Amino acid sequence: MLLTTVNLAKSKSKSVLVRMVAAAGSGYCFNAKRSRLREKLILRKHNPVVNKHVLFFERKKIRSI
Repeated sequence: MLLTTVNLAKSKSKSVLVRMVAAAGSGYCFNAKRSRLREKLILRKHNPVVNKHVLFFERKKIRSI
């Protein structure tokens, strides 16, 4: 019996964790998961610092999931 090692190629992850920053300039941010193939996220969510719904923009990629 002959034992051999097989190197399997690692696949890329399908999603990434990104930091979402408020457009209101309050400094409030949260993390969101998006598909690797999608364009950058823009979400409208509640900002507890200014107590209003504001736009959140994707600022940077944190890591692959």
